[in-house]
Amino acid sequence: MADNDGQWERGLIEKIATEALKEQRRARRWGIFWKLLAFVYVTVVLVMAVDWKDMADGKGGRHTALIDVRGVIGPGTDSSADKVMLALQAAFKDRNTQGVVMRINSPGGSPVQAQNIFDEMKRLRQKHPEIPLYVVVEDLCASGGYYVAAAADRIYVARNSIVGSIGVRMDGFGVVGLMEKLGVESRLITAGRNKALLDPFTPQEEAHRQILIGLVDEIHNQFIKAVKDGRGKRLKETPDMFSGLIWTGAKSVELGLADGFGGLDYVAREVVKAEDIVDYTQKDNLAEKFARRFGAGAINSLLEFSARSGLAIR
Repeated sequence: MADNDGQWERGLIEKIATEALKEQRRARRWGIFWKLLAFVYVTVVLVMAVDWKDMADGKGGRHTALIDVRGVIGPGTDSSADKVMLALQAAFKDRNTQGVVMRINSPGGSPVQAQNIFDEMKRLRQKHPEIPLYVVVEDLCASGGYYVAAAADRIYVARNSIVGSIGVRMDGFGVVGLMEKLGVESRLITAGRNKALLDPFTPQEEAHRQILIGLVDEIHNQFIKAVKDGRGKRLKETPDMFSGLIWTGAKSVELGLADGFGGLDYVAREVVKAEDIVDYTQKDNLAEKFARRFGAGAINSLLEFSARSGLAIR
């Protein structure tokens, strides 16, 4: 009887100790959860505070409006037509804007996106003839970047900027020879004799090649027209001006592709005559900025914790 009593007591003690350990683990998990939640909360508050500061800094008197066009011009990029056009509209709408400066550092991108920005620049200048629109080139203003710049009243460059590349390219590849070596055949089936126009796994027909050349030439002619419309009599046209070549900023001024030398501060101070600069560039929204700055690490940790502890975060 005594042995049974001893076993019962030991069993009870073990059960109590086990429950205590489980409770400690639960407490630790909840502690981690609340710490992660507090981290996320503080981070969001800090990011929002930065956003509010940016908005507050944008208020004031007479100023030069800045719009940055950086990187590739294309859908979903920082310099997409949607973002640049929204920035332009906000800058021209502000009654304190004395002039708009687009600061470009771009290798180009989508001709459609560049054309949309070009057209919007022209439209806003006609709607607000009292507000000049200038471009300041940093390192690079090529291809679609120059397409956009051509719509400005004046273009300012640095002597060593790279300007030009007034041309159009269509990239592709063909692997027919490699497939033959590997014993691989294409079994493409199409409806429409030109549907496989860009297929890399079938030999390119000369008729298809001529179609693509015509397409590229048509887009190139639209590019040339935009440059000529934008630059007018300032252009000192040469045989290779629209060949896709690039030039230094100094040479671009000689050719009439640009108007003079100067950076953002110079143009704001000496040309627009409004030293205060307000940035209208469309920034990422709060969620995008949070994800970009801090990544998904904290959120993933939170979700992993919830899965382990049986919590549900939806």
